[in-house]
Amino acid sequence: MPEDNPHISPARVSDRRPMIRQLDDAAINRIAAGEVVERPASAVKELVENALDAGASRVEVAYADGGKTLIRVTDDGCGIAPEDLPLALSRHATSKIDGSDLLDIHTFGFRGEALPSLGSVGRLTIISRADGFDAATIRVTGGETSAVKPAALSGGTVVELRDLFYATPARLKFMRTDRAEAQAITDVIKRLAMAEPHVGFTLRDVSGGGEGRVTFRADPETGDMFDALGGRLGSILGRDFLDNAIQIDAERDGLRLTGFAALPTYSRGAAVAQFLFVNGRPVKDKLLTGALRAAYFDFLSRDRHPAAALFVSCDPHLVDVNVHPAKSEVRFREPGIARGLIVSGLRHALANAGHRASTTVAGATLGAMRPEPAGPRVYQMDRPGAGAIRQAYATQPPGSDMPGFAEMSTPSARFDPVVEPDIEAPQEALPLGAARAQVHENYIIAQTETGMVIVDQHAAHERLVYEKLKRQMAENGVARQALLIPEIVELSSGDVARLLEVSDALADMGLVIESFGGDAIAVRETPAILGEINATEMIKDVLDELADLGDSNKVQAKVEAVLSRVACHGSIRSGRWMRPEEMNALLREMEATPHSGQCNHGRPTYVELKLADIERLFGRT
Repeated sequence: MPEDNPHISPARVSDRRPMIRQLDDAAINRIAAGEVVERPASAVKELVENALDAGASRVEVAYADGGKTLIRVTDDGCGIAPEDLPLALSRHATSKIDGSDLLDIHTFGFRGEALPSLGSVGRLTIISRADGFDAATIRVTGGETSAVKPAALSGGTVVELRDLFYATPARLKFMRTDRAEAQAITDVIKRLAMAEPHVGFTLRDVSGGGEGRVTFRADPETGDMFDALGGRLGSILGRDFLDNAIQIDAERDGLRLTGFAALPTYSRGAAVAQFLFVNGRPVKDKLLTGALRAAYFDFLSRDRHPAAALFVSCDPHLVDVNVHPAKSEVRFREPGIARGLIVSGLRHALANAGHRASTTVAGATLGAMRPEPAGPRVYQMDRPGAGAIRQAYATQPPGSDMPGFAEMSTPSARFDPVVEPDIEAPQEALPLGAARAQVHENYIIAQTETGMVIVDQHAAHERLVYEKLKRQMAENGVARQALLIPEIVELSSGDVARLLEVSDALADMGLVIESFGGDAIAVRETPAILGEINATEMIKDVLDELADLGDSNKVQAKVEAVLSRVACHGSIRSGRWMRPEEMNALLREMEATPHSGQCNHGRPTYVELKLADIERLFGRT
């Protein structure tokens, strides 16, 4: 019997017919606050977005106790006229849109819910002064609004929110520690600072009273779009990111992609350095993150994640930002175009990076070299330049090698004379320099004009063979093998429809499917390079990826994994001696081949050490 079930509410089993009631404004605002304001960071986001929409050039945010007891946002924007203050606190009142076109949105905010929602769950005070008006203030506590009063303020707006969720104390039980909430506020400010590099941001922790301490600061950047964005990303993500990132600028069918993406060798252990923006709005969208992952999947192992800050801009009518109250999700009119733009734009930029590898690899290498503590610097002659070295070598009589040079050779290191055919254009001037030695039968030592390069011959050649195999596959297509008896896979009707939508893309990779009537598909052909496979399991893997990311690279990943294994077996093996001309030929091929700076798993294929850094290790500077 229902009354014996403790999980069924008595109201649901009552004999009385439930009455429909109109909720009052206070209840409506508290419900809205549950959607818009999940935690203090959500309140900070809404208030700072209002400041940016007001044209602020500087925004200061102060918080106490992780934002639970105080959030104060100060800006130098256009301000609010005294007569508009009560309207600003009413539900669905906004200056951002007129309501005639909900797709023509050029601002962060437009719903008119943030201020009344915050006022319904906390103690909200607004002080503002607009040009041509005196400053005024208004307060709202738990939904009760006071009268507008005169105030003192030179310009802009100050919004102060105290005791967040005091009107709904149950929400406080779901808050995390002050430190965790403060970190969430910092993350929000950093994302908004990336979106607006020409605006200055200051974040201050005033817990305990007083001026507090500045926990984050970003001064306004100058210059064009890429200069300003580069400067802002460098201050937030660090110079290492900027030094190892490539500039992105691509366009397709009305959508433009800009920003910076890191080299594969500058990958992260988690997706913590991925920042995506649509028309300047920070978003967390599965379509975009899936496209970012797809662009890098050929260069990174599955436990590594790319770092990027990408901005998609388009006509507002091509994207719907009114999907969720928090406005963190978007929906493109043509999602395939947006995804294709990110994948192709990033892959093209990575290809143009050529053999380049991240500078952090060299930094880690130098950090591993720990010289013994040295005493006072002993005077040494300055190192002669490359031209002087060649001239001195040319004046030596034939066969006058350095005394004892032959005796220095060991079974794990071999030094062969390298003949430079063109003195006017020495190989040292090339990016990867001229081969000088091979050590431990696997590492090529090359000399450049500014330092030296250490190459992992097996990893480098493996990447070269892999890229060659991929080019051949792209030119000739993926060979297919027809199944003698098609494999029938039973699925739900939704899964069948989802698979048939991407059937053309799967066919390009050698997996041919077709509808088998009802809730089933027939697998007719599979990629020949994979040999005998379990088609049912592959189809399920593809469906899982479609559900998770909106697109699937599962078949392509399996095909290219086989190509990678073939490349591994067909490359120069570790332990093989190489002649000088072979080593130099490998270096030249690396310079001419895209992505040769990392192996098939995203690890570096070479390390470049600058001569100045090497000399610093030996105390020569």
